[in-house]
Amino acid sequence: MRSKARILESILKHPTTSTFIRSKTTSAQYVASRFRDPTFEKLMDKYKNYIKVISVQDLILANRNSPPSVSLEFLSRLSQKLHLNRGATAFLRKYPHIFHIFYDPVKSQPFCKLTETAVEISRQEAEAINACLSLVVERLVRLLSMSTSKSLPLRAVFKVWRELGLPDDFEDSVIARNPKIFRRCAGNEPNIHVLKLFDGMSKRDFTAAVDNWRVTECCKEDCKVERMELRYGFKQGFPSGMRLGKGFKGRVKEWQRLPYVGPYEEMGESKKTKAGMKRLEKRAVAIVHEFLSLTVEKMVEVEKISHFRKWFGIDFNIRDLFLDHPGIFYLSTKGKRHTVFLREAYERGQLIEPNPVYDVRRKLLDLVFLGRHGSVTGGSKSGEVGTRGDSESEDENNE
Repeated sequence: MRSKARILESILKHPTTSTFIRSKTTSAQYVASRFRDPTFEKLMDKYKNYIKVISVQDLILANRNSPPSVSLEFLSRLSQKLHLNRGATAFLRKYPHIFHIFYDPVKSQPFCKLTETAVEISRQEAEAINACLSLVVERLVRLLSMSTSKSLPLRAVFKVWRELGLPDDFEDSVIARNPKIFRRCAGNEPNIHVLKLFDGMSKRDFTAAVDNWRVTECCKEDCKVERMELRYGFKQGFPSGMRLGKGFKGRVKEWQRLPYVGPYEEMGESKKTKAGMKRLEKRAVAIVHEFLSLTVEKMVEVEKISHFRKWFGIDFNIRDLFLDHPGIFYLSTKGKRHTVFLREAYERGQLIEPNPVYDVRRKLLDLVFLGRHGSVTGGSKSGEVGTRGDSESEDENNE
């Protein structure tokens, strides 16, 4: 089961510099000046409370009591950490289809558990993940294969277990059950463990997602991408309303034609020349593009992916890297967090190619959208703490 320590562990930042087309501004100014895509901003308006719901749900499921539950006192102490602006109780009452508040007469205090509907969705998600464990193993192998040392700190993997669609107990169900693929070793620091690939596995020949796109695009009869751009380029998509100057278009076209080393290829030595740094940056784009392609929802918090930066050999500020390439990525700052989306994977706010795990998670997201609608108020059920009106609704403006 998930531990509270892992769920609540703070995330470190690794700032450095970027080199592509960034003007001489501070990183914060650069973020503030970006073009805001209405479609992704609307999507994140919905997701920011969904992420809070997931955080509370994980805390509940981390408890071994039957049924799993947590006290409101415990959640109230974590309100600031979980960004519950008006407190835990007000937040829980907003989602009666997901959370059920009840009074425990033995412990003489109110507790919160998941509703039967939310428990069923959680069970369906676990089933969807277990049904495709072979894909889960491949995702981990691919992730490790992009590392320069074919290894990653286990702590960093824990940060993105949900994004990668890993089981809650993936240390046992995936790593321990595949001893010929993975090795769990002690790191150079106390209490730090490293996940490594066996030598034979690290030599597998993987094809990156962008290479599959190039093949598909090349086979189209109406392909409009020039051959030189298609050979080394990435799918670019700019939202309507974004002004693209001639200078910017020229730099993008030049960058698309620039050769680089793919995410699964050995980098080797690279000279610190201007051309060499551009190739290194393009490789960094290829790595984070592939990383996002491996996630269930083609999105991840920037701070989480920053934990992999040095292991992937990326010497650039990850956040600024996303901002430098708005045709490939979209960065949102909704919900007091920076979240990056793989632009090509989405259309009208939904994945173009959904997967079983994503489909189940959308069911929980639908309950978040539903809010209090269709719920019973007034504490009509035995032992239930009654909900209140909409006057307790949380402040949604978090940007």
